[in-house]
Amino acid sequence: MALGRRGRRASARPTGAALWAWAVLALALTGCLASLPELECPEECECHYFRINWVTDCSESNLTDIPNDNMSLSVYILNMNGNNVTTWPTFPADMKLRRLQVADNRVQRVTKEMFQGLGYLIDVDLSGNNISAVDPESFKDSPGLLTVELQNNPLGLEPVDGPFLHSQTLLYLDLSDTNLTRLSTLFFSGISALNRLDLSGNPLTELRPAVLDPLSSLEHLKLNRCNLTALSEHAFSKQEHLKTLELSGNFLTDVDWTAVLQPLVRLEHLDLRASRVTYLPEDVFANNIWIRSLILAENELRDLDVATTLGHNLRHLDHLDLSNCHLRGPLSEDAFANATRLRSLLLSGNRLSASDLAVALAPLSKLQKLSLRNCSLHRLPDNTFHRFTDLQELDLSKNPLQDAFTSLLSPLEALERLDMGYSNLGYISRTTFSKMTSLKTLILSGNPLNTLESGLFQNLTHLETLELNNCGLVRAINPVVFDNATYSDLRELRLAGNPLKVTSDSGPLLPSQLCKVRVLDLSNCNLTVLPPDAFNTTQNITRLLLGGNHLTSTVAADNALPFMEHLPAVEMLDLTYNNLSRLSPAVFKKNHQLATLKLVGNPWQCDCSIAELWEWALNWRGDLGLLVGSTITPEDTVAGGAKRKKNLVCSFHPKTSPLSRSWKRGREYTHTFNRTWAKYVRESGCEPSKTLTSARFARDVAAIEMDVFEMDDVGEDALLEEAAVPGDAAALSETGKKREVRSAPEAMPKAVPLAARASPPGLSVGTVAVVGVVSLVVLVAAAATIMSVAAKAARRQAPGDSLGLHASVVGVAAADGPGHDLGHGLEIGVGSAEKMKHL
Repeated sequence: MALGRRGRRASARPTGAALWAWAVLALALTGCLASLPELECPEECECHYFRINWVTDCSESNLTDIPNDNMSLSVYILNMNGNNVTTWPTFPADMKLRRLQVADNRVQRVTKEMFQGLGYLIDVDLSGNNISAVDPESFKDSPGLLTVELQNNPLGLEPVDGPFLHSQTLLYLDLSDTNLTRLSTLFFSGISALNRLDLSGNPLTELRPAVLDPLSSLEHLKLNRCNLTALSEHAFSKQEHLKTLELSGNFLTDVDWTAVLQPLVRLEHLDLRASRVTYLPEDVFANNIWIRSLILAENELRDLDVATTLGHNLRHLDHLDLSNCHLRGPLSEDAFANATRLRSLLLSGNRLSASDLAVALAPLSKLQKLSLRNCSLHRLPDNTFHRFTDLQELDLSKNPLQDAFTSLLSPLEALERLDMGYSNLGYISRTTFSKMTSLKTLILSGNPLNTLESGLFQNLTHLETLELNNCGLVRAINPVVFDNATYSDLRELRLAGNPLKVTSDSGPLLPSQLCKVRVLDLSNCNLTVLPPDAFNTTQNITRLLLGGNHLTSTVAADNALPFMEHLPAVEMLDLTYNNLSRLSPAVFKKNHQLATLKLVGNPWQCDCSIAELWEWALNWRGDLGLLVGSTITPEDTVAGGAKRKKNLVCSFHPKTSPLSRSWKRGREYTHTFNRTWAKYVRESGCEPSKTLTSARFARDVAAIEMDVFEMDDVGEDALLEEAAVPGDAAALSETGKKREVRSAPEAMPKAVPLAARASPPGLSVGTVAVVGVVSLVVLVAAAATIMSVAAKAARRQAPGDSLGLHASVVGVAAADGPGHDLGHGLEIGVGSAEKMKHL
């Protein structure tokens, strides 16, 4: 017994030795995880471990079948999403696949052979295909199957009179948007364990009795957008475990809701949004005492008596949405008397009075979110907001409020989001927000404020978003509106639609307190110019919106936007619909993070500045998509319906714009017309930009020197191999055939001057000197060749290669760094190899 007690004491308080043993064991386990074996992987795919599970990712690889060759039998997840697979043969025996993803392919039928032998399969995703039929026995070899996703198969599943699937373990089935038109009483008989079912977006029209009877374990059911016009009184008679029921977007005017909802004693969430419901009887939710979320929005419930409808049983109600229900009757003092746990109440779009609200909202002391948007309120209720000590979100927008009532909001100390936009406010007292120290989002847009009271935002030091769009402001932000503290949390400032008065010497637009702003919206602000130091105090901006103004490029194109030099962090710049006609890439020389440039809608002049911008985006920034509107987007190719094209176009005059000779021949025009940037760059005869060319040539020569300096310890044959352009996909072996070479980071040799290197063993100093002379000759010849090829290739440029060089040249080719692939595409011909040997 003593030993036993000692043993218990020892286990309760481990000794140092025991702790050390546990530490060693943990370290050993960690070492095992870190040394997991590399398993087989198909050549077309990318494989890795997720925790301890082997993942084979073959997505977006343009495959037409599943690459079973070289695939590990221990693969846990196989991702085939986004390919062109229509079917596949039986998987290899003993494959331990758990999750199979074949979404967004071209599968038309699901057969049992496709899943034969997959005894470990748990999840299957076949969404986004063209599936019209599913063999009920497809998953008979998968006894542990839990999830099947078939949503978004628009061709439509064929009607099934028997069971749709056989699986005693399936818990989740998604058949949304599969164009199902009817459900038989046997449809779900083979998947009775189902817990979640989504049938949304299918034109079912009706839900017949007994269809759902096999699903007695169902907890979550979605029937949104099913064109349902009727529900049987016994539609959910077997679903006593149902917790979530969504029926939004249907036509359920003539439904006996008391009978339909009576069996659902465990219901927690009910969504009837926009379902043409016009009447709800008293105590309709008498049996649904556990409802926490009730959405009745966008129904014609003009005569709804909130008090009698909610009844006395919804004591657990947490969220109630009555938005846009066209309520006519006044809210009584008993409206929410039995819903004292309510934390979210949405009453937007109903005609309400301040006096009714003052009485009806009195019991809701736990309210955290209140929406009174567009409720025709001329004033705010008295003696009301001081009760809402936990209120975090308040929406009062689009009400014709009077200025004096804004002071009633001052007690809301816990408020984090306040929307008072478009509420006819001409003045806001400086004390209105004085206690709202937790406020993160403040929206005052659409109010004729003209000016802002001194110290109005002085206590809002945690503010993250401030919206002042269309407020009639003539000055961006007056420093006196804030105190001297730095508003380090303010990331987004919206000032669109204000008639700002800005001149070339106005100085910084924003005070230094807002130095952390990342998003600044100055769209449609009537700006004709911005001073060079406009953003000196806000150099952390990453998104700058200047669309819809009157900015011009009357000055030299490379000095058109001088303020850009002070925006080193900008990632997105919107200059759409201004008056810009020319723009040089030099404007963006300090904006290395720029990834999105929007220039559509400007009166661009077709000249070589267009070609320079094109060259800069494609070859210097490595992404033509940086110029929004330069390429065709997927939206432009969608079949059906007119598509609004937003391409970059320029105004073109053939007599003044440079054109290639082949385009001019036989085509004489005397009028001006538009050209897309892509078409103009292809047809123009613009020479490469001098600035870009000189900088590129400097890098090319440096790269060649690195290659030549490495040639002193390689043979004559190796000389040809080192001459290949690092990063290019082609070079020549001794036979003159193309071969793949290393990528730039691997292929670039280290530059070491000849004088600093020791002679290789067996070579005399004279031999090294000869090699040095030969190297210098090669360098001079190569430099001359690059200059010649660059000039010739530029004259026959096209958007497809966009100033890239596609030629057969003598000697070595230029090597650009990552993202600067102007030399990309050079090939060395057989004759060139012979001439190199001759040198």
